[in-house]
Amino acid sequence: MPNPEVEYQRFVQQAGWTKAIRDYACRQTGLKPGDRVLEVGCGEGVILADLAMHPLVRTYGLDLRMPALQFARQKSPRESLLTCGDACHLPYPSVFFDITLCHFTLLWLQYPLDGLREMARVTRSGGWVAALAEPDYGGRVDYPETLAPLGKLQGEALFRQGADPNLGRKLGGLLHQAGLKDIQSGVLGGQWSAPFSENEWAGEWAVLESDLKEDLTGEALGQLRQLDWTARQKGERTLFVPTFYGWGKKA
Repeated sequence: MPNPEVEYQRFVQQAGWTKAIRDYACRQTGLKPGDRVLEVGCGEGVILADLAMHPLVRTYGLDLRMPALQFARQKSPRESLLTCGDACHLPYPSVFFDITLCHFTLLWLQYPLDGLREMARVTRSGGWVAALAEPDYGGRVDYPETLAPLGKLQGEALFRQGADPNLGRKLGGLLHQAGLKDIQSGVLGGQWSAPFSENEWAGEWAVLESDLKEDLTGEALGQLRQLDWTARQKGERTLFVPTFYGWGKKA
């Protein structure tokens, strides 16, 4: 079973990557005091905690994993109403929320369109449904070329775990199929800072080693890790996973 603290730190890192688009989405959708906002697949509550910083916004979170929700309760700076449930069968009345969103969630759903349609169902007319981050490992860029196998292997590992590693490229079409209008979508940009964060690098490798332990020996993983470290020290490392976002208005 995943360690909630380890997952939380990883999600803090991911939330940092997507904060700019999240803030932009809040402006574009007109998030205002009194709005009801639901995060589907809220996990350990990182995005909920950020949303709760908006004055008087009422936040709700849903996840299938009770341990994650219990952890979210401990971390939340302000009380959110948390529910254990299925993203494809949301336990909420229709037209209840002003904004319904998810973050790195649709790729884990067996039927992502069903999930989006459920998100639309519980959103009021004129409200917004948003998918703030969905990756596309089929477009992953790794450089130097000696590290190129990492992307292919991680995509295969995600597929074995039940995820769609190429969900990102499908997001725009899914939003249309869900019946939303005024759709806006795009791809998050990549920014790299120097010197890089060793803590973030260690966190990324913890995920990689967990994902690839069935594909590579410990020695092979260690070699790739050292190649990655050396490339980063030289400023040569490029790692970019196209991550799509999109939102649309409920008719």
